[in-house]
Amino acid sequence: MENNAIEKKYNKWIVVLSIAIPVVVAILFGVNLRKLGYDVKPLSFLPPIYATINGITAVVLVFAVWAIKNGKQKLHENLMKFAIGLSVAFLAMYVAYHMTSDSTKFGGEGAIKYIYFFILITHILLSIAIIPLVLITYVRALAQKFDKHRRIAKITFPLWLYVAVTGVVVYLMISPYYQY
Repeated sequence: MENNAIEKKYNKWIVVLSIAIPVVVAILFGVNLRKLGYDVKPLSFLPPIYATINGITAVVLVFAVWAIKNGKQKLHENLMKFAIGLSVAFLAMYVAYHMTSDSTKFGGEGAIKYIYFFILITHILLSIAIIPLVLITYVRALAQKFDKHRRIAKITFPLWLYVAVTGVVVYLMISPYYQY
């Protein structure tokens, strides 16, 4: 398949997924199976697992950049696929947790509360923005348009890294308030 055809083929999916994922996550975030009468156990063990996945994602992203800067293209490609897989796993666990557990309120007071909410809000907004950026970056590599891939990767990488790292920070800041 010609490179332009590859991009064209996936552009529709990029738009669909970039809209559908945040919408579906927002809807499912508001659905609590227990409150709907389903007999499900709260998946309260998941937050430290998905926070760890965020941390691993950050490390994988840094190694992927190191790999490409050192001419290890296949390693870079595999690490990026792994990072995408980790992000999908995170999302599935995050949704599962929120569909079975009550939301945890941040209990900090004073300046730390504003810092927490700043980090949380920027994390959420950038996690939505990163979806099309990751998909576009990936498709440009798939289409072997490496010049365009590099240009957008310079934007995608720091934002994705921020989302991964702040996911861990948000967990660490709210973890004292979890009800186990």
